[in-house]
Amino acid sequence: MGFFTPANEKVAADIASRYPRRRSAMIPLLHLAQEQEGWVTGPAMEQIAELTGTTPVEVLGTGSFYEMFKFHPVGRYLVNVCTNISCQLLGAEDLLEHVESSLGVRAGSTTDDGLFTIEEVECVAACTEAPCFTVNYRYFHRATPVLFDEVVADLRAGESPLARGGAADDGPMPEHGTLARNRQRIPVRSRAGVVPPEDVNDPPAWMPTEAAADG
Repeated sequence: MGFFTPANEKVAADIASRYPRRRSAMIPLLHLAQEQEGWVTGPAMEQIAELTGTTPVEVLGTGSFYEMFKFHPVGRYLVNVCTNISCQLLGAEDLLEHVESSLGVRAGSTTDDGLFTIEEVECVAACTEAPCFTVNYRYFHRATPVLFDEVVADLRAGESPLARGGAADDGPMPEHGTLARNRQRIPVRSRAGVVPPEDVNDPPAWMPTEAAADG
């Protein structure tokens, strides 16, 4: 039996069909696998390998290059605290110490209830808004211990803390692995590059022909 649920089997097949070379679908299929389980499991890598004409080792080698893919269980909410230079200068180490003390685990660990995993991370590209932490890659800028405690209280109460991040987004906080609220769908007629490159002899369809340009 494959890893993907019946519904995700259809999604996976649709994703793979977009690429003239199936191995190019590996990254979006890894995202789909992580969305389903919260992390990328062994059976997930085996099925992705089958779908892309590769091996599980190639899937692991590709996915492990990217920080966002996890190959071990993590909490429902992944808390990343940036301690790179801009955040460090503005109190990130104190913030990380508070996060660890508040949740009762050290960075790299998951709380006993399975809700939170803490990670100390490199730059998250929010240097002008330092210090910064993210929860499931959703940003919370100019962070303080008070802000972190408010975010955790919201999550434990089943409420969304996203508006506290300073953005207009106040929708529900997705669980770890959820890439987007709306899944991309590309109609067949709108797809480009569906022919293997070596089989292409004509200019792309969207480029005007000389005759059309002269007319």
